[in-house]
Amino acid sequence: MPRWKPGAVERLQTAALELFDEQGFERTTVAEIVQRAGLTQRTFFNHFGDKREVLFGLSSELQQEIIGEIAAGDEALPPLDVVMRALETVADKMFEHRRAVVAHRYAVIAANPELLERELGKNAALTEAIAAALRARGGDPRAAYLAAGLAMLAQQVAFRAWTRPGETRALRDLLPQALSSLRATLAHDPEAG
Repeated sequence: MPRWKPGAVERLQTAALELFDEQGFERTTVAEIVQRAGLTQRTFFNHFGDKREVLFGLSSELQQEIIGEIAAGDEALPPLDVVMRALETVADKMFEHRRAVVAHRYAVIAANPELLERELGKNAALTEAIAAALRARGGDPRAAYLAAGLAMLAQQVAFRAWTRPGETRALRDLLPQALSSLRATLAHDPEAG
């Protein structure tokens, strides 16, 4: 009989999300998470630094994937389009197959001000990393930062729609719609008309 069981990360995430729902993030302990998952605390700490990392552990991988896609992107495309294509590709690669877990994670974070603050901080850091990747491609620093910020805003709008109960469209399909709405909002200048 093997000494370890496969799927430890997924089991720990599932157990943690269930407990966060049942008793709240603050009242859930690592000991309760590992007991629910049928694993040891050692296994938990091999994968996560603390219980918050169950929710935020993929952030660095997400950032690396997006930056890699931007670096490999078509040099002829405008910066905003490069970032949006990167977000679409990474959405397929990292999110679509685990939609229920990602949506559940988002609900837990949205219900806790401390976690929401951390999520916003991670999004700000990702925006900075995207802008740096665009600058590394030879882009204008101001245009790079604007493109990164606009793409992240469109991503957040699409992500909120994607995580709504009953939504069946892929995040990849919601991203261009969010960008289109953003462009329409920017094009409407009440002082010009």
